[in-house]
Parts: sequence; structure tokens; C-alpha cells
Amino acid sequence: MRADGQLDATDARLLLALNERPRATVLALAEELGLSRNTVQARLTAMDERGALLPFERRVDPAVLGHPLTAVITVHVLQQMLDEVTVALADVPEVVEVVGVSGDADLLVRVAAVDADDLYRVAGQILATDGIERTRTALVMRTLIAYRTAPLLSRVAGVQPLS
Repeated sequence: MRADGQLDATDARLLLALNERPRATVLALAEELGLSRNTVQARLTAMDERGALLPFERRVDPAVLGHPLTAVITVHVLQQMLDEVTVALADVPEVVEVVGVSGDADLLVRVAAVDADDLYRVAGQILATDGIERTRTALVMRTLIAYRTAPLLSRVAGVQPLS
């Protein structure tokens, strides 16, 4: 990892290898990349300590937890209550992600629900939160491009992205 916290080509190659084989051992990664085991372990540790690696839960599909319905809710917030709204949304188990956005809405809230009735309940709970002025809910019909960083990692690594 570079001094500025950015990944270098070796880090990117390491992460691409882990993306392909998430359960690979440090030794297997070292052999694959032509690095020492200690180098691989040190780089993984440095990336983890600097927050470059997201939590494992990011890889868990809510559908396997009984929540196959995904929706995106745009939220308009009273700005002076943004912190309170954020805390309240974090307390809703079905809320899997919240990002602040610019434009017509203030927050983009991604939720996972059991079915349409469950989504109705969750959306109502979100709308009833103090500090939320209004919401708009859209169902995710299909994921066309899932969350990914491999093309960016390939660029940093100086290799062609895998198809």
C-alpha cells in the first residue's frame, strides 16, 4: 500500500486473486502471485488496518436470509435531524445500506424485505421516523451489474479485466 493509503499494483493483484478464490490461504496466494508468505500476510494486514477491506457481511445475499425482495427508498430529511435519522435507520434490521446523495433526495436507503407486505411495513416504519419528511420507494426488479471493484483493481494492477 502506498504512503497515501492507495493500493499499489501488487495489492490490486492480491485482491484480484482473493476475489477469484476468497478462501485461498496466504500460502496459496503467495505461490500464485510469486510473493513470500510474509509479504502477502503483511499486505493483507496493512489493507485491513487501513480500512481498505470491507466487512465480510457485504458478501452475504439477503435472499439467503429469507429477504429476497430488495427496494431502494429515496428519503427527504430535515437537515438538522440528519444524525438522529441515521441512528434510527441503523436500528431497522431490513435497512442494508444508507448513503447520502445530492440531488432531489437526501438519502438513498436500500432495504431487504420478505415480501411486499413486509416492504410496506418497513417503508412505513422509515417514513414514520422523526426527521423524515417524505419517501419514495422503488422495487429492484433485477440486478444488472452487482457491486464490483474488480475492473478498478485490474486497472491498478495493470492487467486486463476478467470477463
